[in-house]
Amino acid sequence: MSQMRDVMQIALTLVGQDPAAADAAAGRISEALAARGRPVKPAPAPGPSARELRLEPADLQDLRRAALEAASGLPVDLCVQPEEGRRKRLLLADMDSTIIACECLDELADFAGRKAEVAAITERAMRGELEFEGALRERVAMLAGLPESQLERAYAERVRLNPGARTFVRTLAASGAHCVLVSGGFDFFTRRVAIQAGFHGDRANRFVVTDGHLTGAVEDPILGREAKLATLVSEADRLGLDLSQAAAIGDGANDLAMIGAAGLGLAYRAKPVVAAEADAQIDHADLTAALYFMGFSEAEFVRD
Repeated sequence: MSQMRDVMQIALTLVGQDPAAADAAAGRISEALAARGRPVKPAPAPGPSARELRLEPADLQDLRRAALEAASGLPVDLCVQPEEGRRKRLLLADMDSTIIACECLDELADFAGRKAEVAAITERAMRGELEFEGALRERVAMLAGLPESQLERAYAERVRLNPGARTFVRTLAASGAHCVLVSGGFDFFTRRVAIQAGFHGDRANRFVVTDGHLTGAVEDPILGREAKLATLVSEADRLGLDLSQAAAIGDGANDLAMIGAAGLGLAYRAKPVVAAEADAQIDHADLTAALYFMGFSEAEFVRD
């Protein structure tokens, strides 16, 4: 996100766990910014627990820091960005712990009796403490011999969409945005989750399977941080879009490159290394917060 815009009005969007939290945050932020000589104008509320404020052009990061400080301790998420161009035409979303509530490899490892070992590696990799490709190969090797049928069991028993995920994706798709699920996980799961949530397509890794059992190997090339970025760039090029017209959302270190390159980079319940680099964090509200950030009102949400 650009540090300074000279002509465009700034939108500051707040999404709380409830209306009282959103109102309290809007009040605190308005007072704090006014004291800095930055008068704030309220805009129509886009939803019951969402509030919109407008400011004259200023340094975005300075405004964001001031707003976060003013709202500290309140269960709200906020985004500060130019008002123009908020609605994105391309979405790339991570799957595990972002669109769905679990890490699929960890759940598969549970069926192999190795969940604690695999989950510990997953956590370190997502924090950026381990190189992704090596960590992925190490975890998958622990699944050698697992019957392929356990993939279906893991999906049926363990995979659930995070709150707001389906509304988030379907609303963007209905607005004309192209939505792609891109995961360092595996295509057995991304294919199914993409259909369930309403994505147009998916990209992921593949297990090597022989005689109905996982061999413990991954097909090359492995889709990791740079491949996610490459997917963002190639999808934008294919659609004739600038990267400023794209949004990317994720929670782990392998999402950092696409989050940094997209016009709106979002961190969802993210590791600290990701939250520090994203344009906005969603830590309190559900995934529909991203729609408010992009300028949608609740009346436009596509719900089941």
